[in-house]
Amino acid sequence: MSAYPHLPAPASAPLLDGRPESEIIAGLRSDLAAAKAVDARDLFRRAVKRTFDVSVAATGLLLTLPTFIIVALLIKLDSPGPVFYRAERVGFRGRSLKVLKFRKMHADARGPALTADDDQRFTRAGAFLARTKLDELPQLWNVLIGDMSLIGPRPEDPRFVALHAEEFSNVLLVRPGMTGLSQIAFAAESRILDDVDPTGHYLDRILPQKLALDQMYAMHYHVRIDISILIWTLVAVCLRREVAVHRQTGRMNVRRRRRASDRLEQQHQRPTDEKRERHLTVVDVTEVGVTGVDATHDVSA
Repeated sequence: MSAYPHLPAPASAPLLDGRPESEIIAGLRSDLAAAKAVDARDLFRRAVKRTFDVSVAATGLLLTLPTFIIVALLIKLDSPGPVFYRAERVGFRGRSLKVLKFRKMHADARGPALTADDDQRFTRAGAFLARTKLDELPQLWNVLIGDMSLIGPRPEDPRFVALHAEEFSNVLLVRPGMTGLSQIAFAAESRILDDVDPTGHYLDRILPQKLALDQMYAMHYHVRIDISILIWTLVAVCLRREVAVHRQTGRMNVRRRRRASDRLEQQHQRPTDEKRERHLTVVDVTEVGVTGVDATHDVSA
């Protein structure tokens, strides 16, 4: 059984230490705002990173404009509701962040914050968007206006941040990113989440590992690292290759393909056992990694 209770929907609901989520996030934001100023070297590094973000995001938005139009038409023709969805996340220095995405679910969808790869709340267009990661494309706008970076820690749900406020204090000192070490390593998290208790599984086993990778990036980020992450993201998304991330060093490489006999054996397992096996593979090996950019955990209604 999970060590965490099921998280209630209201933002003011009490958490483990008796304080409401909003109070914990406000305290974290205050502490981060009071953090001492960065040195000149770090300021230069941030300036270079921001210049790179603006250049790539502006170019990307122009080049993908036809894609935006086509996807918007597909969403509107497929189901009633808005084209875009704004997911509530905790951003740079604890500020509230509205992550822009294409809507993947029915407009009246309700349920757990975490989504499965075969989530029944997906529309037909939404299932395609989730599979191809095109739902993440509008975040280029978040990057352009400075709310996010191309590369950085994945912005988390306020409820999850409130449960690990101390561990997030270093992570939130850099802008969250569209892709990064944890996004690559746990890209297919929707496929490995436990069917019985996905929230508990995520909080107990997956989130601590993602936090470790994000903390590593926040402490050592550099333009060279960003370029490497961007290249490996393209390998994962465009070439559909599984990419593993080393826990201690952050080094990335193409994950070895499983033998045909292993795949055949896995096909005969029950679905729940299969997900648990994938989960143990991610947890127990030195390198962690699965396919794609990032499996979202939101209710995109």
